[in-house]
Amino acid sequence: MKFVSTRGDAPAVGIDDALVAGLAPDSGLYVPESIPTIDLVTPRATLVDTAIATLAPWFAGSRIESQLADLCATAFAFDAPLPPLAGPGDHLLELFHGPTAAFKDYAARFLAGALGALRDPAAPDTTILVATSGDTGAAVASAFHRRPGFSVVILYPDGRVSPRQAHGLECWGDNVHAYRVDGSFDDCQRLAKRALSDPALRARISLGTANSISLGRLLPQAAYYAHAAAHHHAATGHVLNLIVPTGNLGNASAAFVARAMGAPLGDIRLACNANDTLPRFFGGAAYDAQPTRATLANAMDVGAPSNFERLRHWHADDAALRAAFVARSVDDATIRTTIQTAPARHGIVPCPHTATGLHLLEALRADSDTRDWAVVATAHPAKFDTIVEPLVGHTMALPASLADCLSRPATSAPMHNDSDALEQVLLAAQR
Repeated sequence: MKFVSTRGDAPAVGIDDALVAGLAPDSGLYVPESIPTIDLVTPRATLVDTAIATLAPWFAGSRIESQLADLCATAFAFDAPLPPLAGPGDHLLELFHGPTAAFKDYAARFLAGALGALRDPAAPDTTILVATSGDTGAAVASAFHRRPGFSVVILYPDGRVSPRQAHGLECWGDNVHAYRVDGSFDDCQRLAKRALSDPALRARISLGTANSISLGRLLPQAAYYAHAAAHHHAATGHVLNLIVPTGNLGNASAAFVARAMGAPLGDIRLACNANDTLPRFFGGAAYDAQPTRATLANAMDVGAPSNFERLRHWHADDAALRAAFVARSVDDATIRTTIQTAPARHGIVPCPHTATGLHLLEALRADSDTRDWAVVATAHPAKFDTIVEPLVGHTMALPASLADCLSRPATSAPMHNDSDALEQVLLAAQR
C-alpha cells in the first residue's frame, strides 16, 4: 500500500517511510491511496485482536509486519469499554483508562513502539516534536519516556492547559523536554509543522512527530471504534452512531477510517467548543481558520484543525464533505451546565470535553432522535479537577496512573513563539 500527500506534490511512499517522516515533504499530510475494506462486523474477542485485524492491511509489506501483534498487545493493553448511560440507546465510549487518562494513550504507545522497531540502532537519535493543547504531549511523553534512540520536545501554550495537564507534560525528565510557548496551540502546531517541513533543519536533526498529523497516531485510533461498533452491533443488531469531541480532527478522522474500512458505524457528529471553525464550515460557510479562543475544554482549543486536510481529501468536494458530517459548537456556560447536571441526567461525571458531546446527545434526544449513540469520553474528569469538582460538589478520585504522574516533580522551560527559538531547543535536545 502506498501513501500520498494531501497536497499532491510529494512522491508516494510506503507505510514505514510515512511513519518516520510524519509530515510529507510538501507539508501535506499522508493519506492512503485507497482505504481497504475488511470484515469489521464480526466481533473479535479483545481490543487487541480488533487492533491487529484493523491495522494488518495498513502494515502489509512493512518491515515491522511480523511485530504487529506484539505492538498492538502493548498499545491496547487497557480496555475501551462502552457502558450504557441512563437514557435508552445512550452510551459512553470510555477512552481514558491508559497511563495518562486520555484517549491519546493508545495511538501514542503504538507509534512509539512502531518507530522504535523501525529505527536503525546505528542511526542518530530522533527527536519527536509534538505540539499539544493538553493531552497529546503527556501521552507521547509517557510512550517515549526512556525509550532508547529518542528524545521528545513538547510545545504547549503557556497558561492554556489545566494544572494537572501541565504537570502531566512536565513530570517525566530524562529524554522528555517540555516548553511553555507564549502563544496558542495553533502557534505551537505551526512551529512544529514548519520545523518538520524545513529540509535544512532536518539535514541537521533527525526529526519525527507524534501529533495526529502522523499516520501512526491516526490509524491505531480506528481500532477502538471498530471494536465498540462490532460488539454493539452483535449485541443489539444496531449500528452505533458517534459523537466525537473534536479539536484537531484526528479522533474523528479515525472514526471515518473505521467506518470506511467496514465497521458498523452510522453518523459521526463533531462536538466543538467555542472555537467554531468546523461548525461554521459544516454549516455552509467557506472554510476559514480562526484565531484560537481559550475555553474550558482546552484540549479542543484549535482554530486551524490539521486533519481537515485529510477529510477534504477523502471527499469529492466540499458539498460531499458537508453531507458526511454535522458539527456543533458548545460554549463554556453550556459546558458548565452539562457537567453540573450530568450525574443526575446521565449517571456520570464528565470532563469538559466529554461534556460537549453529552450536550449534542441531549439536543438529539430533544429532537426525537431514537438511534443508538455513543459519546466519546476523551479524558478522565479528574484531570480537570479545578473545573469539574466545584460544579459537582465533591472531589474526584484519581486513577492510579494519574496519581503516579502527580506524585513526581515537574519542570518546564519558557520558549518564545518563533522558529529560531524552536531551532535552538531542538539542537539542544539532540545533544
